[in-house]
Amino acid sequence: MSDGLSTETKQRLEQWESLIVLGVKWSDRQQLTAVNNFINRLDYVSDNEQWHTVDYWATPLQTIVTKGGDCEDFAIAKYFTLVAMGMDEKKLRLTYAKTINTNTSHIVLTYFEQANADPLVLDNLHPSIMPAYERQDLQPVYSFNAKGIWLEKRENRTQYLARSSRLTLWRELLNKMNVEAADETRMVCLYQYYDLDNPVAKAYCPS
Repeated sequence: MSDGLSTETKQRLEQWESLIVLGVKWSDRQQLTAVNNFINRLDYVSDNEQWHTVDYWATPLQTIVTKGGDCEDFAIAKYFTLVAMGMDEKKLRLTYAKTINTNTSHIVLTYFEQANADPLVLDNLHPSIMPAYERQDLQPVYSFNAKGIWLEKRENRTQYLARSSRLTLWRELLNKMNVEAADETRMVCLYQYYDLDNPVAKAYCPS
């Protein structure tokens, strides 16, 4: 193919783009359900296995093209897909939490219908969207979006801490998305061969 994209990759991207176009007309709840179901169909893959590093935040395009990611990749893909549908970013936060039973780190997407409302939790580990009060297995630590970072407190109270640009991985994520926007077709092609050495991957993709 002249653009270097496989039929499977094209189909998956078309499904994602169609979801966004259709979702513009839906209610918040319809958008949340559709996006949660779509992204959760992808495969869970650890950063070590996929990117050969301890902590890597993939762009939504990387997650869709490679057909997988870990918890933050799923949450990030849901966040930006919903924003592309027109959802107000103020309603969405990426929430860093600790699991109660194993004390491991986990990131989910949370949706706030109102500023101080109990949020809904979109999680790759659970197929259903659940209110936060039902997720007794998670202890929120902090949350963030494009507007800032908040310390999570009890009874749905939060304390604003700083601009989200303070998060290095968030800055790197946005920079990668800017690079993608400049030449999306070529970047999609390269992402197909993310597991190959860069010079080898480039040989499959048009200049």
